[in-house]
Amino acid sequence: MRPEGLTTQIFVDGGDPEETRRVKDKLGFLDGQTTNPSFVAKNPEAKKRLEKGERFSEKELLAFYRDTIVKEIEKVIPGRSISIEVHADDSTPAERMLEQAREMATWTPNAQIKFPTTTTGIEAAVRALQEDIPVNMTLCFQQAQAAAVHSATRGAKKGDVFVSPFVGRLYDRGENGMDLIANIRRMYNKVDSHVLLLAASLRDLDQLLQSILLGADIATCKPETLMQWADEGMHMPPQDFSVAYEGAKAIPYQHLDPEKDWRSFDLSHPKLDEGLEKFSADWTKLLK
Repeated sequence: MRPEGLTTQIFVDGGDPEETRRVKDKLGFLDGQTTNPSFVAKNPEAKKRLEKGERFSEKELLAFYRDTIVKEIEKVIPGRSISIEVHADDSTPAERMLEQAREMATWTPNAQIKFPTTTTGIEAAVRALQEDIPVNMTLCFQQAQAAAVHSATRGAKKGDVFVSPFVGRLYDRGENGMDLIANIRRMYNKVDSHVLLLAASLRDLDQLLQSILLGADIATCKPETLMQWADEGMHMPPQDFSVAYEGAKAIPYQHLDPEKDWRSFDLSHPKLDEGLEKFSADWTKLLK
């Protein structure tokens, strides 16, 4: 059962519908799921195919993503949000991302299409929203990206836009990723933003609990973390709870105006480039 007082939506990360089923059965509820090209590559059936030396045509891979992953997840969590990611690298034009988004949005009524939080990704997302396609802006590593997402998508309905800061990957470079969640929450509260804050790339239970305490609208975790939370009674974090990692540098709050033209923000970040490369490589390795 859902813990009393829990307002943060709980999503699971992954591309294996059976894993989704186990998590939902363990928790007794699940508000949604996030998928990406790396999770597609980790799907058990995709891994078996690769082990046999077999790969997909682009058409076959999209059909696999749709039928074996998204539609099966939908059966487990009907009516719940499912984030589906376009395949993009640093050279993919906005029009190509939009073409993918149009197709992926037909896979389930509850699709939230993931675009990278790059200039072209935001351009594609704005056009998708104009076509009533909800979006999830992924690979967010800094407050300026979140400000740009708010600015570019002003006028969208609340719930039609997510922004996904990647907490764990900031810890990988020695930064306190939870600070980014706190900073975006503070900035969005000041303007009553329509954008939902999705704490992503959460590596452990402490980060999930801190995300809940900081007021993330959504938190997405690997199945193991949610299983651990269930085993420990799905306790809520006390008000004085905090995550401390030795050597992690604080990320200071920036006094940014998210009402400014979104193109005025510097979206660049080393982890953004790295993330694009990783997702693209994981998708490409499945192709013939």
